[in-house]
Amino acid sequence: MTLANKITILRILILPFFIIEVLHYRASGDEINRLLAILAFAAAAITDGVDGYIARRYNQRSELGAVLDPLADKLLLVSGLILLSLNSHGHFDELPDWLLATVLGRDAIILVGVGVIHFTCGKTVVQPRISGKVATVFQMVTIVWALLKWDSAALYHLCLAAAVFTGVSGVYYVADGIRQLSASPSSTPTPKG
Repeated sequence: MTLANKITILRILILPFFIIEVLHYRASGDEINRLLAILAFAAAAITDGVDGYIARRYNQRSELGAVLDPLADKLLLVSGLILLSLNSHGHFDELPDWLLATVLGRDAIILVGVGVIHFTCGKTVVQPRISGKVATVFQMVTIVWALLKWDSAALYHLCLAAAVFTGVSGVYYVADGIRQLSASPSSTPTPKG
């Protein structure tokens, strides 16, 4: 259990607090809940950078970290997108359903693809792409923008950028998956005999 992994676990443990505070704010409109939700999201986002830096700087990369880190990112972003896409009773600008559908659709396709590749090839190699990183940044900025209740017109454009980069990254991940399947000996036709 490396320090980077402990920080990632801390990030996962912050998530329920974030969810509870957003739900309380949506129900009551009490600004202290919104502030606590923003602080929880910010703490989770900062620890994401810290654990990545520690893992690279002190060579603490591990198989556990390779699973936990993206899982923690997905849990945080998807929960934020879901919470802010629901009817917020006027307390937040609601995020459009098409952004949530794009993110969940891409993630579902990637999850199924990883399963198919793992079953077929025995091992899945997921190479991070710059488009995926940009999509993650736009998703985070979109959530923070909505939590801070900044300009609604700009929020729409952030949602659009997040959806576009999410879709583009999905296409790249599918293409990578197809290449892995094509290169696998188990993908070649079985000789008749």
